[in-house]
Amino acid sequence: MSTNQYDVNLRYGVDTSMSLTGKVVVVTGGLGGIAMASNRMMLEKGASLALLYPDFERSVKERVVAELGDARVSYFECDVSDPAQVADVFQRIERRCGQIDVLINCAGYVHLEPALDTTFENWRKNLAVNLTGPFLCSQAAARSMIARGLGGKIITIASQAASIAIDNHCAYTSAKAGLLGMTKVMAKEWAPHRITVNTLSPTVVLTPMGEKAWRGERGEEMKKLIPLGRFAYTDEIAAAILFFSTNGSDMITGADLMIDGGFTIW
Repeated sequence: MSTNQYDVNLRYGVDTSMSLTGKVVVVTGGLGGIAMASNRMMLEKGASLALLYPDFERSVKERVVAELGDARVSYFECDVSDPAQVADVFQRIERRCGQIDVLINCAGYVHLEPALDTTFENWRKNLAVNLTGPFLCSQAAARSMIARGLGGKIITIASQAASIAIDNHCAYTSAKAGLLGMTKVMAKEWAPHRITVNTLSPTVVLTPMGEKAWRGERGEEMKKLIPLGRFAYTDEIAAAILFFSTNGSDMITGADLMIDGGFTIW
C-alpha cells in the first residue's frame, strides 16, 4: 500500500503578472476583431507576434501595421486550409522568430443558411477554414514545439454553436463541433510533451462582422436567450486567450471554455 505524502505548502509557481516576455505567439486570422484585441494584450505582456492572414486582407494588413506599430510583430500571408502553405509558413516563422510557444487559431468563416439550402461549396468552405485550418496549424505548431522540447500552448476559437443548435448554422456548427473532438485527442496525445490544447466557445462577439450579422430585431431576440442579456466584447475573449497562453493554465488541457453569458445553461 502506497504511503506517498504530498507537501501541501508547495506551489506550482503561477506567474500572476501573466508575463509573456520572450514568447512567440502565432495567430491565424491575425487581423480580425478577436485577434486584434488579443494582439494588443499579448504585446502588453511582452510577447512577439507572428500574424497570419489570407491574401484578400492585404489592404487590411496595411492598416494593422500602422495601428500596432511594433517591431515585435511579423506578418505572413497564408491560406490556412492549404497544407503546403501552412507547412511553408511555419518554417518561415521558425526561421524569423526562432521558436513557437503559443498558437491561437482565430481564422474563421461563416455564411448562414438553412440546412436544406446549404450548398456543397459553402459546406466545404466552412470545414476548410473552421476545421481543416486549425488542424493543419495545430499539427505544424505541435511538431515545432515537440522538436524544441519546451512545451507550448494551442488555443482555438470554437463557438457556442459547437454545443447547441442554432437555426441556419448547420455547416458552421458541424465544423466548430469537430474542433471540440479534435482538441481532446490532441490534448491527450501531446500532454507528454507539455503541450496544452484548449478551445474557447464564445457567444456572439461584437466584432465588425458579428455586429453586422446580429444588429436589429434579430440581435434583440438572440440576447433574450443569454441570461446576462448582452453580447460579448472582443477584449473579454482576448482575456481568456491570454490566460490560456500563460502558465496559470498549465493544468488545463482538452477543455472548452464557454464565454456565452450563460446561453448554454438553459
